[in-house]
Amino acid sequence: MPDSPLYIEGRQPVLELLRTGKTINRLMVAKGEHHGSIKQIIALAKERNIVLQLVERQYLNKLSETGAHQGVIAQISPIEYLELDDVLEANQGNKNAFYLVLDGISDPHNLGSLIRTAETSGVTAVIIPKHRAAGVTATVIKTSAGAAFHLPICRVTNLAMTIKTLKENGCWIVGADMDGTTMYQQDLTGPIALVVGSEGKGMSELVKKSCDFIVSIPMFGKINSLNASVAGGLIMYEIVRQRKFSQ
Repeated sequence: MPDSPLYIEGRQPVLELLRTGKTINRLMVAKGEHHGSIKQIIALAKERNIVLQLVERQYLNKLSETGAHQGVIAQISPIEYLELDDVLEANQGNKNAFYLVLDGISDPHNLGSLIRTAETSGVTAVIIPKHRAAGVTATVIKTSAGAAFHLPICRVTNLAMTIKTLKENGCWIVGADMDGTTMYQQDLTGPIALVVGSEGKGMSELVKKSCDFIVSIPMFGKINSLNASVAGGLIMYEIVRQRKFSQ
């Protein structure tokens, strides 16, 4: 049975979608005055000959998964995940290969935020598991501000085997965990795969044992943990800092 279509909501995600050139089945815009980015969205849709429907706002409210469609929803086919082997082949010899491996992130908002930060920090591809984790939904795409359209995303069956494959392709595997070495004291240059664990349990034991080393974020307050997307973002940008600004 084919997957259901995705409804992409919000002005920025729809703009990013239009810019990618991906196929859009139809674009629905709320009736009324069209100013600012809505006007730009309509112009781009007409330029690409996309089916454009002016509908009542109540209709968009019924379709909306996020509750924040901002007067525009685009319908597309389910997102296409890339094969890891294809991504690795395209990046053979890339000394700055940078993969983000997500171990059991179940909150679509966290997944969307991580994808957004990954795209802005130059991550090569995001790798997520097929089971017991969030996939790329409309909520994920909106939270990512459309970044999910610009970044290769691979969905794999076995994370431990995937990590082994990444090692065979020259990557150091870096796990994020509060028991690790402070990230400022660890060399994070060269081909790297950063593993971020789930919101509650962190990395699974098998995945944690597969890491070459573990890094942590220094804590100075009374709370000793961070949201998964915040922690992942901080470490991603420490990798960027070491690569770009500490030479």
